[in-house]
Amino acid sequence: MKPVNLPNYITLARIVIVPLLVVVLLTPVAETWFGMSGYVLAIIVFLIASLTDILDGHLARRRNQVSTLGKFLDPIADKLLVSAALIVLVEKHLAPSWAVVIILGREFIVTGLRAVAAGEGIIIQAQSIGKLKMWAQCVAIVALLVAAAAGNPPVSNFGQDYPAFRFWEVEEVRTAFANLVRLSTTLNDWKVFGYLVGRGALWVAVITSIWSMYDYFSFFMREKVRNTPR
Repeated sequence: MKPVNLPNYITLARIVIVPLLVVVLLTPVAETWFGMSGYVLAIIVFLIASLTDILDGHLARRRNQVSTLGKFLDPIADKLLVSAALIVLVEKHLAPSWAVVIILGREFIVTGLRAVAAGEGIIIQAQSIGKLKMWAQCVAIVALLVAAAAGNPPVSNFGQDYPAFRFWEVEEVRTAFANLVRLSTTLNDWKVFGYLVGRGALWVAVITSIWSMYDYFSFFMREKVRNTPR
């Protein structure tokens, strides 16, 4: 049995970071131990974890240490990190639960589909739209944490019910853009911009989640038909 290599250790470290991210966001540990906002520390922790995702793959290819264990652990680490962050954002009223349910539901469905496909000898490779989904999720998480980093964030669609929400009608948004034009933005304006970017990226993540799931099912059905004896 081959020993666990360095890229795998880095991937395992990313898995260990997941509960740390939850603790930082849901407890006062950041304020008590480090004297900073939990959101600020969470941004640092999330960015470090995201960098390990790039680093472990780079090292595995450069050192010729691509392994079956690494291929198994890497997507699990990614899904755990993003899932934990999104669930905490719902708890913090920074993300709508319906969007997170769609994103996480897609992950369960695609994972199950890949298992079924593998059992039939069909390998479903990652699609480019899936990478866009992952980047959109990361942008959404960081932007929404930034919106909350300096105090109470603009939450729950600025106090309006979701179906009636039109951000251009919200006073804080109009003020933020007016200040941007005048080059006199305030800290609250940047919180508003962060919130808008985060929610926009979350919409992109939802749309690409549904789109990529459709692509996976379409590919599976085409391969199944092609491999069926006539």
